Amino acid sequence: QVQVVESGGGLVQAGGSLRLSCAASGRTFSSYSMGWFRQAPGKEREFVSAINWVLSTYYADSVKGRFTISRDNAKNTVYLQMNSLKPEDTAVYYCAAANRTPRPYSDYSKYDAWGQGTQVTVSS
Repeated sequence: QVQVVESGGGLVQAGGSLRLSCAASGRTFSSYSMGWFRQAPGKEREFVSAINWVLSTYYADSVKGRFTISRDNAKNTVYLQMNSLKPEDTAVYYCAAANRTPRPYSDYSKYDAWGQGTQVTVSS
């Protein structure tokens, strides 16, 4: 099992940008699929984006065209570049790792390891 830790959250004005990072431990990071989820106040956890070991990417409809997921296997790190942020993007963002291919990628129950979360607040 891989361990992951998120960072990069903060307070930003609507229309601004943030880049989240997810640092993973272990020596088999490159074989994992990685996902980002978020949970807003009063709402359930929702899928944001995912990237698999061959670098295919997946996005929730709500973030398509605004967010970009990437990974640097040499640094054991996955990133979420968030542009054109909206107040509705405000949430705690969680990084997750899946040793086996999650099907679908949006199913949080298919992920094996979770980070502690990083707060993203977008003001209007």
